[in-house]
Amino acid sequence: MAHIVSVITPVHGPSAHHLRDAYASLTRQEMPPGWEWEWVLQEDGESTEVRPHVPADPRVRFGQGRQGRAGMARTMALARARGDLVKVLDADDMLTPGALRRDIEVLAGDSGAAWTTSRVLDLLPDGSTVGFDGDPPPGPIARNAVLERWRTHDYRAQVHPATLCARRDLVSALGGWMALPSSEDTGLLMALNAVSTGWFIGDCGLLYRKWPGQTTAQSEHHDDAERRARMKVIEERAEALGRLSTWCL
Repeated sequence: MAHIVSVITPVHGPSAHHLRDAYASLTRQEMPPGWEWEWVLQEDGESTEVRPHVPADPRVRFGQGRQGRAGMARTMALARARGDLVKVLDADDMLTPGALRRDIEVLAGDSGAAWTTSRVLDLLPDGSTVGFDGDPPPGPIARNAVLERWRTHDYRAQVHPATLCARRDLVSALGGWMALPSSEDTGLLMALNAVSTGWFIGDCGLLYRKWPGQTTAQSEHHDDAERRARMKVIEERAEALGRLSTWCL
């Protein structure tokens, strides 16, 4: 029986038209021997807007449910995922060729890592791409390294949570994604880093689409009071997990 990596994608009506590009990026993945991918799509709500954009492919599993924003949709998708590994892919982003293979090779090998992230390029509306400064060196990411830098750099992570791939059992143990209006993926990243070693892949693994409809482009995402509250609960959760994991050793 093949091993499975479950690619989890929350989606709502305004972003559904981007699913075609996300799906095309999945079909271009060359998988390691003995591995397959499944795409677990979860609509945030129950509309008629998303289903017409869902590819007719047996590897694609579409579900709907009560509206609760992306964090809840991701966690509900996790309930239907069958893979030993869980890969994040937002509806408006695209994987680069080789992204899943690189994730699997690290996590199925003897790296000791429980999760991976990779380099990202912003995909601008004109089709051009822009990279990030400050990527860590490729290789292991020590426990608390991302958390400590995030805390001292205005809560901006040096690795991108939109590229996460992690062991499914660990994601489940951490409760999936946080119940936040946004930054739920950052919350999972910090929790993972608090309890386990990660790995940074230097090759670009994601094209991160910049467009007016994305969550991070909305004014409420930048509301100062809400942002402080999100960062506070993310930080407190990660710190508590770190203490608990130390006590349990």
